[in-house]
Amino acid sequence: MRLRNIQGSRDVIAQSPLVVHEPRQYRDEWKEAFGNDHPIRIEVGMGKGKFIYQLARLNPQINYIGIEKYSSVLLRALQKMEDEPLPNLLFIRMDAEEISEVFGREEVDRIYLNFSDPWPKDRYAKRRLPSREFLKRYDSILKKDGVLEFKTDNRELFDFALLELPFAGWEIVSVTYDLHHDEEMMAGNIMTEYEERFSAQGNPICKYIIKR
Repeated sequence: MRLRNIQGSRDVIAQSPLVVHEPRQYRDEWKEAFGNDHPIRIEVGMGKGKFIYQLARLNPQINYIGIEKYSSVLLRALQKMEDEPLPNLLFIRMDAEEISEVFGREEVDRIYLNFSDPWPKDRYAKRRLPSREFLKRYDSILKKDGVLEFKTDNRELFDFALLELPFAGWEIVSVTYDLHHDEEMMAGNIMTEYEERFSAQGNPICKYIIKR
């Protein structure tokens, strides 16, 4: 379970220069936040930040933004940055439902979803990050030639995500039900904290890459 109630986490986040506190002001103008016009890639529901931090470290020519709802989880990501802050990585604390209010049309180059909350009860299906409702939000901010990558160990969530694609006008580029035994899709893979844990337990990791 994610840690959600660490005392003082909101105060630390409020004082951090690595967190964009008024992200709506940068809508259509994220180049100003980074001071360059490099491509922008985002991770929605980044957890403790290992995945996006490694991506940013390996790809200094790309700007990354990690989005996380829970203050105590975002705090863990900030702690990872203390020793080696990266100029091409920023964070936002917000609910993913607000994403189209923060990014303009075709402003994002690529979107990552990793081990998202499955919201297992049917009545909460619209809250699932790979749902058709969220895919429509991503469509409004992703470049026309951009892609979305989704990883999970939850087979039910993955099957649901695949079924949602035609309803939102997306199609599969690549798909695997066992990422760590798929040589092609495993190339360049960066593991999240959850991925390390679940794969060590023998759980197969599912992944798709999709486009419109």
